[in-house]
Amino acid sequence: MESAELRQRQSSSSSDKGTTPNGVQRKEKGAEQRLKHGIPMQLFRTLLLSTWFNCCCVCIVVTQLIGAPLYFISKNYYYAYMAWTKQCFGIVITALTEWACPTLVRVSGDKSIRGQLQFTKDGRLKTEFAERMVLIANHQVYTDWLYLWWIAYTNRMHGHIYIILKESLKYIPIIGQGMMFYGFIFMARKWLSDKPRLQHRLEKLKTRHSGPMSGSQSLDPMWLLIYPEGTNLSVNTKIASDAYSRKQGLPQTKHVLLPRSTGLFFCLQQLKGTVDWLYDCTVGYEGPPKGSYPDQYFTLRSTYLQGRPPKSVNMHWRRFAVSEIPLDDQKEFEAWLIARWVEKDQLLEEFYEKGRFPTELEGSISGGVSDDQKSAASAGYVETDVRLAHWTEAGQIFAVLAAVASLLKLLKLWDSRARNAA
Repeated sequence: MESAELRQRQSSSSSDKGTTPNGVQRKEKGAEQRLKHGIPMQLFRTLLLSTWFNCCCVCIVVTQLIGAPLYFISKNYYYAYMAWTKQCFGIVITALTEWACPTLVRVSGDKSIRGQLQFTKDGRLKTEFAERMVLIANHQVYTDWLYLWWIAYTNRMHGHIYIILKESLKYIPIIGQGMMFYGFIFMARKWLSDKPRLQHRLEKLKTRHSGPMSGSQSLDPMWLLIYPEGTNLSVNTKIASDAYSRKQGLPQTKHVLLPRSTGLFFCLQQLKGTVDWLYDCTVGYEGPPKGSYPDQYFTLRSTYLQGRPPKSVNMHWRRFAVSEIPLDDQKEFEAWLIARWVEKDQLLEEFYEKGRFPTELEGSISGGVSDDQKSAASAGYVETDVRLAHWTEAGQIFAVLAAVASLLKLLKLWDSRARNAA
C-alpha cells in the first residue's frame, strides 16, 4: 500500500520537478507548502528547542569539566565518567527527536544479523550488535548520525560511540569541546597530517579499563563510525563523484557516492585483531521521489523546526567478519569496498521501487510484541519510533550539576550554622 502511495507521489510530482544537467531531478515544487508549522510556530519552536538543546549541551560540558581531574587520579574512572557524559548526549538527541519530530523507523537486514534485532515489551527496538565494531554507512543527509546514535542507544552503546568527522566541527562553541572530551577523531582531509593523528586515536581504542562501563570483553566497548563517502549526497557531490568514477573507469551509481578507501582501510588494519566485525548500514528516507536527493527535502531545520521529518527512516543492516576482508592490499580492499557500495546502490534502488529494503530475517525477530509488531517482525523488519525507554532518563543530564549544587548548598548551610554558633 505504501509503495503504491510512493509511486503515486512520484507520478503526481513528476511534472513539477524538472532535471539538472546530469539528469537528477530537482526539488519538487510546493514542498514548502506541506510544512506542518508556519513562521510564528517555527520561531517558537526554534526558541524552545534551541533553549533545551543548548542548556543540555552546556550542562554536559560543565559536567565534563567537573570530572576532568579524574584523568590524573584514575584513568579507569575518567574514561567511564566521559562515557557516561556521552550517554547523556545520546539521551539529549533521542529526546529531542521523540518530542520535536516523532519519527517512524524501519530496521531490517540480511541473515548476517539474524537474532540481533528484537522488540522490548513496550515495543521499542532492542539491538544485540557487537560491543566492538567498525560501523560504516552511506551518508544521505546531515541527520544520519542522529539515527545511528539512537541505534547505539538501543544497544546500550550510546556511551561508547566514536565518530570520525571533519576538523572544522571541533571549533563549534560548547559542542566542539564536548566532542573532544568524547574522544571523537577530527580529520583535516590531508592524509599526511591526518594519518599520525588517526593512528594515535586508534591506539587509544585498543585499550582496556577496568572501571565501570568497561564492558564484558577483553577490550573497551567501541563503535567506530566512519562515512567512507566523506560527505553527504547532493547534486554537487554526485556530479563530482560521477566525474571521478568515469575518469577511473569505476562503476556508476545512482543513489550513493563513490566511497573513499584510505581512511577505512587504515582503521581496519590498525584495529585488526581487536575488532571482529564490520557492520554496514544502508539508510533510506521515505518521501523524496526516486531520482531526487534527500538533502533537498530533509534538513535540521525542516525536521526539527518546520515539522517535516521523513515519513520513515529505513535502515538495512549487514555485517562482515574483519578476518574475511582483504586487508593486505589497498587495491584489493578498494575493489571490495566499491563492490559493497554497488550493492548499497542496488538496495536503495529496490527501496525506492518498493518502499522497503529487502530482508532475509523473516520470522527471526524476537521479543514481547503486539499483533501489528508481530506482523512486521514476520516480514523481517522492526517498525518502531525513536524514543527513550522512559522520560526520566533525561534526569541523567543534570544529575552531576544537581549533586554539586546540593553539596554547595549544604556546605553553605553548615558554614552559616558554624558562624552562628561561634
